[in-house]
Amino acid sequence: MKRVIAIAMQKGGVGKTTTAVNLAASLAATKRRVLLIDMDPQGNTTMGSGVDKAQLERSTCEVLLGECQLADALVPIEHGAGFTLLPANQDLTAAEVRLLTLPIGRETKLRQALAPKRNDYDLVLIDCPPALNMLTVNALVAADSVLIPMQCEYYALEGLSALLSTVEQIRAAVNPQLVIEGVLRTMFDPRNNLANEVSAQLIAHFGDKVFRTVIPRNIRLAEAPSFGKPALFHDKESRGALAYLALAGEMIRREEESSGTVRNVTAMAGSDATLDAVTAPTAPTASAATASGTAGSAVAVTPMAAPVSATPAPQAEERSR
Repeated sequence: MKRVIAIAMQKGGVGKTTTAVNLAASLAATKRRVLLIDMDPQGNTTMGSGVDKAQLERSTCEVLLGECQLADALVPIEHGAGFTLLPANQDLTAAEVRLLTLPIGRETKLRQALAPKRNDYDLVLIDCPPALNMLTVNALVAADSVLIPMQCEYYALEGLSALLSTVEQIRAAVNPQLVIEGVLRTMFDPRNNLANEVSAQLIAHFGDKVFRTVIPRNIRLAEAPSFGKPALFHDKESRGALAYLALAGEMIRREEESSGTVRNVTAMAGSDATLDAVTAPTAPTASAATASGTAGSAVAVTPMAAPVSATPAPQAEERSR
């Protein structure tokens, strides 16, 4: 694959960090070499991967400021996850302030630091902060594509419009190859009429850029960070863990279809049956859910009409797992 994917969304609380950690573990479970980069000063990706952010000697901060090489700051993740982490902590805030004082090249620091190690990994995932700041800009400049976690609520639609505008600006200025990897519906509850209606808007606007896989609300996904491990190694049979395995399988299939290669990716736990179990039904395109334009334009946030009648999905009955 050999791609760099930024996981970005302006709105907080939509599942960026959960997606970054669990997708990295799921892709590593398919024997891919994965590097996970924490670009958020909160350091939640670092803690969720089992690394104490308070004990870091080197982090993303030092790498961005050129005080150490990226290879010197990498941390291999234990407990069988099989991916490598570039950790971060609150020092990253100071790095952002210093970057803003640079007269030139401040938006390309991550791309330059990543260049020597990029080909050592099949996939590089970058967890962005919940803001369109210089750290997010660095991630977008370094990335080949953007994966957008999206909670199916009104405010998230507004955040999506702002992010797409930023992506267009980055594409026009410094990274013309930047594309939308896909839109991932997170914390999805098909019993919620609003969630189904927003989902219909996303499908109408983005088409097949919306992943078939949806991430359900799941207690195991919420618990796993407190144990310092991905959900796959906290409870591999939980609906949340299976959903991220299915997402990894879907991403690999998309890549292979686009490159014309054929490989058996269903040998892992995320088989087609698993994928079908965690995908939402394609919502009917109603007049209130129509949105025109391409994936690069702003999403039309239309007023919500009468509740859309949705057929209950397989995951409609909420379980503790």
